[in-house]
Amino acid sequence: MGGSLHGTKAARAEACMGRRRHGKGERPVDRIILHSDANCFYASVEMLHHPELAGRPLAVGGDPEKRHGIVLTANYIAKRRGVKTGMALWEARKACPEILFVPPHYDLYLRFSSLLREIYADYSDRTESFGLDESWIDITHSCGLVGDGRKVAQEISDRVKRELGITVSIGVSWNKIFAKFGSDYKKPDAITEVSRDTYRQIVWPRPVSDLLYVGRATDRKLRSAGIRTIGELAVTPPDYLQSLLGKMGWILYLFANGEDSTPVSLEGETAPIKSIGNGMTTPRDLVSDDDVKATVYLLSESVATRLRQNHFVGDVVELSVRDKELLSFTRQKKICVPTDISAEIAGQAMELFHQHYRWHNPIRSMGVRVSDLKPETAPWQLNLFVDPLQREKQLKMDRAADEIRRRFGPDAVKRGIIWFGPDMTARKREEQGIHPYSYFQNGNQVATAAGGR
Repeated sequence: MGGSLHGTKAARAEACMGRRRHGKGERPVDRIILHSDANCFYASVEMLHHPELAGRPLAVGGDPEKRHGIVLTANYIAKRRGVKTGMALWEARKACPEILFVPPHYDLYLRFSSLLREIYADYSDRTESFGLDESWIDITHSCGLVGDGRKVAQEISDRVKRELGITVSIGVSWNKIFAKFGSDYKKPDAITEVSRDTYRQIVWPRPVSDLLYVGRATDRKLRSAGIRTIGELAVTPPDYLQSLLGKMGWILYLFANGEDSTPVSLEGETAPIKSIGNGMTTPRDLVSDDDVKATVYLLSESVATRLRQNHFVGDVVELSVRDKELLSFTRQKKICVPTDISAEIAGQAMELFHQHYRWHNPIRSMGVRVSDLKPETAPWQLNLFVDPLQREKQLKMDRAADEIRRRFGPDAVKRGIIWFGPDMTARKREEQGIHPYSYFQNGNQVATAAGGR
């Protein structure tokens, strides 16, 4: 991925050392933060791979054959006809009878997300993902090499179109919250700058629901108190907001006034997603531990493969179970060493099953998930009870199985327990899932400040 910034990472680091100074008593020079948001990301990637769908309303999500599930994203043609993210498939069909539904292909989206981050990394070593399709980029200390915020945003936008075939909307501001607001302000394929001189004109007139972390419930509470715009929120006494919303009242007050000083994380400090998981409604009900074990291994192998494909490891394993009476539970446990090894994931999931499930009813569906993801190169603490040589052998076996399945199909190699377990030929029933990080996942300075009020 070539770019106009020809300096190496060492050169960028050297540039970062040249912090812009300010005189005594003067306000520190503001940061320059971009927020890049890929437009209709899932739908855009699908349309890129299916050019025959150009010009047609399209939505990604659910299972159209079974008529269940929700819209994960829709292209702008469908959105203009009333289709919205989170809408049930039947509702989307009612709003737009000619809409086309396609199932999600998360591995494809993860690959494009990685390619986006490679472009962003050419401009700063501080690039923080906020889901697969969004990233903050702090270019404060690289502007001397690549130009001002708007120029960098335009160059990134042009490169994404040219190199990946999709578009992004980018916000430019001195803090992460208003940069995020800017990327949402005008779509698609737009750049919006929110500065200290303009934020009252751009941000404050907008509905309070346009502010990050003002959801439906919070919006209702604020509106019931007569607070309808971000500007009205910004001038409301913070003590009153705290009495109305708790700690979140202080945080939203600071957000509305642009007082978020949360740093953009260093490249590679966080994964763009927090978990990878697979769930399955089994072709027949599970009635024994052996049935469960075969299902858990099948799901764990799929999860482990996707972790390796996207270069993640995780140290939290989660198991979900739903029985024939639709009673369900979800349990998780922290493990001592981050993993992408199928046998380790399955072993931990089975421990959770034996600890928490008692056979009262046959089991209808199960899910396995790995979370608290980290780059596969992240260091981990050696443990006396973990044999690194044995782990290396297991990982090599998993990778060999990956290659065989890649060349000859998903059923070319199977574990014996899966082969002789319940019929799992209906693999298409697997529901793959990925979940983005929360803004508060690693804490932030706004939350800390608010907590001390």
